[in-house]
Amino acid sequence: MSQRPNGHSEFERDRELIHNQEVYRLRQEHDRLKAAQRRARLAWVRNSIVLLVGALEVLLALRLFLRLSSANPNNPFAQTIYTLSEPFMRPFSTLFISPTSADATQIFDLNNLIAMAIYALLGGLAIALVNYLQGPGFQNR
Repeated sequence: MSQRPNGHSEFERDRELIHNQEVYRLRQEHDRLKAAQRRARLAWVRNSIVLLVGALEVLLALRLFLRLSSANPNNPFAQTIYTLSEPFMRPFSTLFISPTSADATQIFDLNNLIAMAIYALLGGLAIALVNYLQGPGFQNR
């Protein structure tokens, strides 16, 4: 083996170079794994938002349909829909006076439509925030 001026043989220098390359590859792989875990967590959050907002929109759409079709409010199904949707309708309940039919059986609940639009907008903003947290260029992956 030939000795270099600094006392290292070529073999030792090659071993050190290979070791440094392996350390670099391991760091890269670790960084890729962390990024993939972050993407997976944010995808789960994004999917949860879509699921929850979608379920809320369906609930509010059912409420609107039941009110428009003059459903019996004493029916157990209608009561369940009204009870479940009431907390989400409360912030909008006195926003507008809802027009009714001549006999006041069919109610076009404008507040319900506004609530649906606002909750859809808030869901979209939440997804936009998650996409922002994902970082630039995440759609390309």
